[in-house]
Amino acid sequence: MSHLAARLSLVREQITAACARVGRKPEEVKILAVTKTHPPEVVTEAIACGVDAIGENRVQETLAKKPLVPLAAPWHLVGTLQRNKAKRALELFDLIATVDRIPLAQRLEALLCAQGRSLPIMVEVNLGREPQKGGCLPEALDSLFAYILEQCPHLALQGLLTVPPYHPDPEASRPFFRELRLQAERLAARYALPKLELSMGMSEDFLVAVEEGATWVRLGRVLFGERRR
Repeated sequence: MSHLAARLSLVREQITAACARVGRKPEEVKILAVTKTHPPEVVTEAIACGVDAIGENRVQETLAKKPLVPLAAPWHLVGTLQRNKAKRALELFDLIATVDRIPLAQRLEALLCAQGRSLPIMVEVNLGREPQKGGCLPEALDSLFAYILEQCPHLALQGLLTVPPYHPDPEASRPFFRELRLQAERLAARYALPKLELSMGMSEDFLVAVEEGATWVRLGRVLFGERRR
């Protein structure tokens, strides 16, 4: 068994235990392997080991890397997307998880309408109100959500994503994960939607995220070690 396969197996065991603590089913939680700065051969191995999807932060890096990965898997964009890179992003990704403003939604909708297809997206929420991070502020969530549902028929809204402020104690992330879950439940009830996906939790706090309802955990370091520079 490779180091990556062993790490992935351990992560799945930890997720199973976290689910048991709160009465969830482990199959409700999917693993997004975040491969930023890692080469194509590492991405290929991750897919071979059975991760649920590949996550990348940058359009340009993905453009260079994806053609060199011979195995198929869904690719998610989990970094901030600029409008001028939206067209290329639609060529590369199966899901864009960081839609955080109406102008970006407008741009994606126009491109997808012209192509005659739809694309799954998530809305990123900046619950920690950190100015250096992407994501809509909590008070803008309802208007963005309503705009996508009412004006963007080619955007298939799947759920919400958040990145809490960094803290060495994983428990510090719990209030943010709980808030995202409550927001998702509120919006699903308001718009009569199926249960929304929750993309939350990274290497340092993913088990807390699972306990709070995460359906996608975004894992890099815990699977691959420190990022390559």
